[in-house]
Amino acid sequence: MNYEILYQGAFPLVKVELNAGESVKAESGAMVSMTPNIDLKGTVDGGIMRGLGRMLSGEKFFFQELTATKGKGEVLLAPAAIGDVQAIELDGSYKLLVQKDGFLAGTSGIEVNTKMQNLTKGFLSGEGFFIVEISGSGTVFISSYGAIHAISLAAGEELIIDNGHLVAWPNYMEYKIEKAAKGWISSVTSGEGAVCRFRGEGIVLIQSRNPAGFGTWIKQYIPGVK
Repeated sequence: MNYEILYQGAFPLVKVELNAGESVKAESGAMVSMTPNIDLKGTVDGGIMRGLGRMLSGEKFFFQELTATKGKGEVLLAPAAIGDVQAIELDGSYKLLVQKDGFLAGTSGIEVNTKMQNLTKGFLSGEGFFIVEISGSGTVFISSYGAIHAISLAAGEELIIDNGHLVAWPNYMEYKIEKAAKGWISSVTSGEGAVCRFRGEGIVLIQSRNPAGFGTWIKQYIPGVK
């Protein structure tokens, strides 16, 4: 399988070239175009319980599976939101934790599950009690709202990140949810509320825009919406 990310930035397309028998799975509705020899079908991938788990984490119940059935074929995929797409190669040695709506597509060796957070993280993280957990070996395409920026932390190095700007991070990194300021009143009035404190070693992917912040901003221009 070969791939290329076209028009990286606000409006990317992922072009995937599949050899005969190869397949790629993507979030429901991601397919933009495909050659006639591609077979498209909806799949739960892992059974009903995994599908329900993905719904709890904010993902869709079904995937779409695209397979080249008669020779080489090509697929174009796109995320629903305005933002970037990045390809990440997983070797099976760790799992990738991803914000809701962050999974776009993956090769056949990729598994998309859910991970349950503890009570504090579930209440305060903004992601709920379940987050997306991606494992296996292969290529996974992650989408964001805004541009994706990678931050590399050395061993023991810490960084505080606004919850609404998180995209993905490896499961071996330490992180905890805490208030943005010294007190909760200051945290809320600052517009930040809760934040994530990450501790390296590892790479955290963040997005340059906050979907919740955009939603609040756009409401002022919609009549009758408060």
